[in-house]
Amino acid sequence: MADTEQAKQTRSASRADMANAIRALAMDAVQAANSGHPGAPMGMADMAVGLWGQLKHNPANPQWLDRDRFVLSNGHASMLLYAVLHLSGYKLPIGELKKFRVLHSKTAGHPEFGVTPGVETTTGPLGQGIANAVGMALSEKLLAKEFNRDAHTVIDHHTFAFMGDGCMMEGISHEAVALAGAWKLNKLIALYDDNGISIDGPVAPWFIDNTALRFVACGWNVLGPIDGHDAALVARTIAQAKQSSDMPTLIICKTAIGKGSPNRANTAKAHGEPLGAEEIKLSREALGWPHAPFVIPKEIYAAWDAKAAGAAAEQAWNDKLAAYKTAYPELAKELLRRMKGELPKNFNQIAVDTAVAAHSKGETVASRKASQLALEAFTAALPEMLGGSADLTGSNLTNTKCTPNLRFDFSGQSNGGRHINYGVREFGMAAIMNGVALHGGFVPYGGTFLTFSDYSRNAIRMAALMKLRVVHVFTHDSIGLGEDGPTHQSIEHAASLRLIPNLDVWRPGDTAETAIAWSVALQNKRKPTALLLSRQNIHYAPKASLGDISKGAYVLAEPSEVGLKKKTQAVIIATGSEVQLALQAQELLAKRKIAVRVVSMPSTTTFDQQSAAYKSAVLPAGVPRIAVEMGVSDGWWKYGCAAVVGIDSYGESAPAPVLFKLFGFTPENVADTVEKVLRK
Repeated sequence: MADTEQAKQTRSASRADMANAIRALAMDAVQAANSGHPGAPMGMADMAVGLWGQLKHNPANPQWLDRDRFVLSNGHASMLLYAVLHLSGYKLPIGELKKFRVLHSKTAGHPEFGVTPGVETTTGPLGQGIANAVGMALSEKLLAKEFNRDAHTVIDHHTFAFMGDGCMMEGISHEAVALAGAWKLNKLIALYDDNGISIDGPVAPWFIDNTALRFVACGWNVLGPIDGHDAALVARTIAQAKQSSDMPTLIICKTAIGKGSPNRANTAKAHGEPLGAEEIKLSREALGWPHAPFVIPKEIYAAWDAKAAGAAAEQAWNDKLAAYKTAYPELAKELLRRMKGELPKNFNQIAVDTAVAAHSKGETVASRKASQLALEAFTAALPEMLGGSADLTGSNLTNTKCTPNLRFDFSGQSNGGRHINYGVREFGMAAIMNGVALHGGFVPYGGTFLTFSDYSRNAIRMAALMKLRVVHVFTHDSIGLGEDGPTHQSIEHAASLRLIPNLDVWRPGDTAETAIAWSVALQNKRKPTALLLSRQNIHYAPKASLGDISKGAYVLAEPSEVGLKKKTQAVIIATGSEVQLALQAQELLAKRKIAVRVVSMPSTTTFDQQSAAYKSAVLPAGVPRIAVEMGVSDGWWKYGCAAVVGIDSYGESAPAPVLFKLFGFTPENVADTVEKVLRK
């Protein structure tokens, strides 16, 4: 229902009160928690009024497919977002705001995806929010290209982000902003809260960037600086930004941190601590806000209420979708499947066929190549797979025959490609992939060398925290990469990644294990996956069946398979390229009449989730265990290993075979280590 002229006038006249409601709730919630960041919400309150008055969203259905996305990149300003969600009608009652930062409330210290209705992404680590927003805007653009048809526009929404000085300073924002310009994401609009204050005080001495020119140089449309406390002007500027047809837009909003606080505004003291009872009293007086803590007048709730407008907007879209379903039933079905994150009904058969093919061929290839072989099948069957690489495509082998490189022409139209050249931007790539996953419609994967996972690490952690299906392809996983030397040779990285909760880590040992690792990753709807893959070739490990590989570890070879009918005296546990060492050592030990079981453990994180009965069947009690992996030894002691053939120093620059001998990764050394354990 359209607003009456009187309603428009009432809303226009109440913009200041609408903003002050945010300020009051931020002051009160932070004071109640005795913890938090009141300054940014108070400073950005008018910006929020200007944006949310035209945001396309439905509080009754926060997951509406064609809603606008809003990202609070400077996540410490969480009370701004919580206040706006509460005021506009989301299921976030005032009682939750009173429990700000309280255990198990829906108002955590920083916004958390999946906890609070209306929160599109978890933010707090600065700069990642804008990178997430780039991923969301990219998804919108690619889905619109793929699914919209003449007279049937079912994908048509904007992505908005608020960001502060800290987001601008973080290097990841440079990476993401550059890609947004290259991709001509015209439906991405970022509002920069340019208040000039951070925790350490005025930023002028250490933040001298010409932000406007930086964004112009990256292909952005830049508007402002404008008065960020003029909500009507902010709204008009956003409307202007929406007219951009080939560039993302940055709106620079000059604001005062802690706006309304007589003694804290424009100071670092407003940033990260409660104002205090006396200053809150003075602020209420300065703002003309006579209401008690957490009390919002009915007329201000009415001005903020977005439920009716949101329901009408979603209904209008539902009507469009109904017409689309009639005109293009298969396309509509496919779009809805992908936005729900469901795999095709025949995926299990696809996964089985891919693994069986890898098993039957038994090729000797590097596991990075085995990954590409599996990807050929999966990308052909799953149009939602969106790949990429950080300028290492020829090394990561993340491209396939059906995933041409994504390109955009001068008008901003894409060629429909499904493989992204991210450039040398590992952190940006990882956070953008998170945004793609959050938006829905795609399963993102991207590649780099394992040693450079350190660049991506915080975004990987955020994916695990948010339970996102994102796949990281990490190749060149050990000293096996050879001559590039210790700067590129992964030592601690596998163990380090395994420490991240809810991250599934696979280090497959041949083509079959790699195919199964990919199938598990694609089915991990609520966790990211890291695939650790070799540069050097790996011999296929003969196996009777593929049944238990998906459990993370399985018995690969019993003593009987090398001619011994003795009871198992020791178990060698190996991963990745070291599985072949374990098998060769088993043969050497058989000649010494020592009976050894070989267990391949491509995923410790998956194996750890199995039943106690299964784990004891694979690793029987009372039998010595020896682990073999080209990485730090620390992580293996939890499996009760009596010894570890590992590497607890950095590598060297030399051909791989030379390094294997130098660091003891030979069948002879593995066999000797087992024998030494048995002698003790």
